[in-house]
Amino acid sequence: MNPVSPKLTYVKYLSSLLWLVLLLIGFVIAYGRFDAWWWIGIAATAMLALWEAWLIPNQVKLMKWQETDDELLIAKGRFWHKFTVVPYGRIQFVDVKAGPIMRIFGLKNVVLHTASSTSDSKIKGLPAADADALRQRLTVKARERMSGL
Repeated sequence: MNPVSPKLTYVKYLSSLLWLVLLLIGFVIAYGRFDAWWWIGIAATAMLALWEAWLIPNQVKLMKWQETDDELLIAKGRFWHKFTVVPYGRIQFVDVKAGPIMRIFGLKNVVLHTASSTSDSKIKGLPAADADALRQRLTVKARERMSGL
């Protein structure tokens, strides 16, 4: 199976860092102002940062995808492993999305929209050119399969 870009690790680090810094600032202000037990929040934020420093690279390593003749395969996770099979004939349309941090790193997400509202059909963190090419290929394959129905 094809892995996603390792740059996705840095994107996730930056996204997580923004929230952790805000949380830490809040706890430091509360500790400086009210004293007492706010140091527990500072320690918990530090533990959360360490947990995410370990978790994020491992999550990104386990995100994979592959095109076959009849469907797209998407796999992610170890403890809560999720393996999604999307038949090309079920794809209604394909989006390519990128937020500001993803654009800085030259990455995009490919989102598949199917007839099922609960489908988790998203490939995160592909290089921009690869994401655009995949979108084009999936659109053509979906159109071919839909015309046969």
